[in-house]
Amino acid sequence: MNYKLLPLLLFISFTSLPIASAHTVKIAGDVGGTIHIEPNDNPRAGESAETWFALTRKGGKVLPLKECNCQLAIYAEPHTPGEPALLQPALKPVNAERYQGIPGAEITFPKPGIYELQLSGKPTTDGSFRPFELKFQVTVAAGKAVAATQAGENVTEINQQQAAAIGLAQPIIIVAILLLSIGIVVFLIRNR
Repeated sequence: MNYKLLPLLLFISFTSLPIASAHTVKIAGDVGGTIHIEPNDNPRAGESAETWFALTRKGGKVLPLKECNCQLAIYAEPHTPGEPALLQPALKPVNAERYQGIPGAEITFPKPGIYELQLSGKPTTDGSFRPFELKFQVTVAAGKAVAATQAGENVTEINQQQAAAIGLAQPIIIVAILLLSIGIVVFLIRNR
């Protein structure tokens, strides 16, 4: 085996791993849920985004909207507890992928930034599941209409907020991989 390629292979394999998944599962009590936003989980400010929540009960049974008194509240981040929601879109049953009649809504985020979507629900039939509240963080990019109106404004601040929201995880992982690769090369050279 060519030991000179080992650090490069390690570097490529670790840096190609996804840092975060768009479809994170949230669980509250005996209900789990995932959010999906069109297009491709990348909503844009000022543009309508079809949003749906794949809800399942413990054991994997789909929880349709007709069996859940669900409400959606949207907050601009940061927000304080008790603050009124920025948006409260009406939920409607949606058929998406293998899910039939799950909660969905058309959402138009007013401006770029970070939002928290809180989906809460109670059973329409007592005892069918415990009340729940699921919270999802969503980053909204500038849309065409918003970008045009912000042409003269300071967009750098928005980009810095979005970069801060993504976090420093990826650069830290890359530095760690580089240090590990250097350590492996030094180890291999010393053992020759």
